Amino acid sequence: MTSRSRSDDDEKRTEDFHAVQNSPLFCRPWTLNGISPRLIESHYENDYGNALSSLNAITAELEALDPATTAAAVIHRLKRDEATLLNSTLLHELYFASLGGDGRTLPEPMAQAITRDFGSVKRWRDEFIALAYALAGSSGWVLLTYVPRDARLINHTAGHEQSLAGGIAILALDMYEHAYHLEFGANPAAYVVAFMRNIEWGTALERYHNAVKVEPPPRLRQKQFADLPSITVEEVKGMLESRKPVQIIDTRPRHYSTRAHEIMQGAVWRDPERVDEWIGELSKAGPVVTFCVYGFHIGCETAVTLRKAGFDARYMVGGHYAWKAIKGPLTLLEDTSSSGPGPIMERIQQEEPSADPPLE
Repeated sequence: MTSRSRSDDDEKRTEDFHAVQNSPLFCRPWTLNGISPRLIESHYENDYGNALSSLNAITAELEALDPATTAAAVIHRLKRDEATLLNSTLLHELYFASLGGDGRTLPEPMAQAITRDFGSVKRWRDEFIALAYALAGSSGWVLLTYVPRDARLINHTAGHEQSLAGGIAILALDMYEHAYHLEFGANPAAYVVAFMRNIEWGTALERYHNAVKVEPPPRLRQKQFADLPSITVEEVKGMLESRKPVQIIDTRPRHYSTRAHEIMQGAVWRDPERVDEWIGELSKAGPVVTFCVYGFHIGCETAVTLRKAGFDARYMVGGHYAWKAIKGPLTLLEDTSSSGPGPIMERIQQEEPSADPPLE
């Protein structure tokens, strides 16, 4: 037997450090209902195996080159192929892990999550199957994915070159022809039915539980206003559409508003530096919403001032541009009327300050 030194082992680990290791089959092929071991074996050996070996070959090639002296086009091609093969490898592993159970019976927590996000398990199933049928004769994947940003599950299709940014897939159906043609031929619908019958919901639930632990992308936090009540642009839009009484104050700075041509429909502009002059126009009987350009400190500070005076005030997250981003209705600034008690909005006289202060 050849002896190996510790340095030999360290060198070997370094060489293989970025190699993607093979994952054994997650499912037991002989237990599947309507899907033969032969189909799973061929799929695993040929398609998954080829993707894995090609991925490692590309990885080795990338690590061997010098990015400083290699043509950018070569690096781009290799990185593109690496991403495609890595996606294929990961999706195949998820596909095999999705098989091996009784697809008709969902664990209660999984059924509750699906019902919450799709309305019912049947509606989820119908949509998932429809996406699979749409790929019949074509190629791609049907995925059930958890999106941390919105804390919800969605169905979607994908290819090896696509991914849902930030999403965590918990169930995968391979609709590439190699996944079913050996056994189902030109009848992909029968293959889809067989897949649905064999879903392993227990491991899907485990992946879901892991997925929900992932925090959404961090949002901007203004520590000085952490306890200040806020309201989203969608909530404000809903209030206006339902004609709920609300007083909306545009507190964009004067130097900004003098150059503005539009204002949120239903809002009235007031100078944030002269709150004492217009606070008497507001009614304490109804809620007040303040906003500035981007939803930072000016709208917040105005809301703080109003709350100290006894008003039910909160600031609108994202400000004027968040309202525009959701395509909220706008009107010309000079045509805007007050949303509550107070005079008709008058166009501010143009002023040219020597130096513009910050927008927020």
